[in-house]
Amino acid sequence: MSLTGHQPYNNVVRTAVEALAAVLGGTNSLHTNALDEVLALPTEGAAEIALRTQQVLMEETGVANVADPLGGSWYVEALTDRIEAEAEAIFARIRAMGETENRWIREYGPMTAGILRGIEDGWFMAEIAESAFWYQQQVEKGEKRVVGVNVHQDTVTGDLDILRVSHEVEHAQRRSLGERKAARDDAAVRAALAVMVDAARGTDNTIPAMLDAVRAEATLGEICDALRAEWGTYMEPARF
Repeated sequence: MSLTGHQPYNNVVRTAVEALAAVLGGTNSLHTNALDEVLALPTEGAAEIALRTQQVLMEETGVANVADPLGGSWYVEALTDRIEAEAEAIFARIRAMGETENRWIREYGPMTAGILRGIEDGWFMAEIAESAFWYQQQVEKGEKRVVGVNVHQDTVTGDLDILRVSHEVEHAQRRSLGERKAARDDAAVRAALAVMVDAARGTDNTIPAMLDAVRAEATLGEICDALRAEWGTYMEPARF
């Protein structure tokens, strides 16, 4: 099977997905063409991207771990059952946290109460951090193979030119913002922000009021400051 890569760089991912589907579908052979092959002889960089596409499938997706992974669907069903069991265990943990929260459980139920409890305690952030730490350990040990990071690291490409924005751009933006704020109706801005804060204090949807504030030319900083004054600033609890 041949997958042509005659498309811009932002469509390379689509080629990888098509190649993955081909592997799952039982293709006997597969190769990816360089994305600039339709215009000229492939450049080294384009040829490397085509090669890396196949290497990502081989090293990172796991489709090569078994022969014919969709055959009889037993493999997919086993993975689905495993994901379902692990997800249900997490849901049970969240519900258990919510069942002890009398201040929230009557109004929201155990699941939402557990979510709120988890946010306040930093449980979600701790779980995310733990998962990221485990993943990084796997990468550094070589147990998780990532193309370009710990395998197939050689490259024909050079260093990229980093975009550096000069201070003149900042000064120009500040001048433009000042001129815009000077020309707007400040009373309308304050009124729109007040309506937004009133909605935030109750149970109304704050998005329509926020959009009205934007239409009155309230800045993002002013909107955030108004909500920050009402709700305060969230500080992630430290957990180890």
